[in-house]
Amino acid sequence: MKTLLSLLLLLPVTSFASLEELIGTELVDAQGDKVETSSLQGKVIGLYFSASWCGPCKMFTPQLVEFRDRNDDKFEVVFVSSDRSAEDQQAYMKDYDMEWPAIPFDSPLRQELGAKYGIRGIPSLVIIDDQGNLITKDGRSEISGSDSDARKALRDWRRAAGKDDGGDDD
Repeated sequence: MKTLLSLLLLLPVTSFASLEELIGTELVDAQGDKVETSSLQGKVIGLYFSASWCGPCKMFTPQLVEFRDRNDDKFEVVFVSSDRSAEDQQAYMKDYDMEWPAIPFDSPLRQELGAKYGIRGIPSLVIIDDQGNLITKDGRSEISGSDSDARKALRDWRRAAGKDDGGDDD
């Protein structure tokens, strides 16, 4: 029994470590500065697979920026770039006001995440909780409808992540 209790006390740390294993311990912002993965704790996370050269990405990115900025206390995006250089990645982030972190351009995690989630095309938005558990691979279509559809999607994601606070999440 003591062993089980010890294991239960370690679960939150062990679970969050899986997010760090999934996306790394340090991310970068549009200026190239380091962002700690621990800053994502308590939020639903969208892994955004995109690139500056992709036309459909350039059409969806402003919508995602607006959605994230309206909900940044509950939802964060992590950019997983398919750009051709670190400079292209940073320019895209700056040009589209992506105030969220990214997987470093030189990290093999960019390709590993694409393979893990079966990303076949971009833009793609995979929703996970702050422990790295998959909620949906269809985040893009879930927020691409009306504002009420997007609010409902966020409520559903938070509920799936165990973050249901009983509020309207507007």
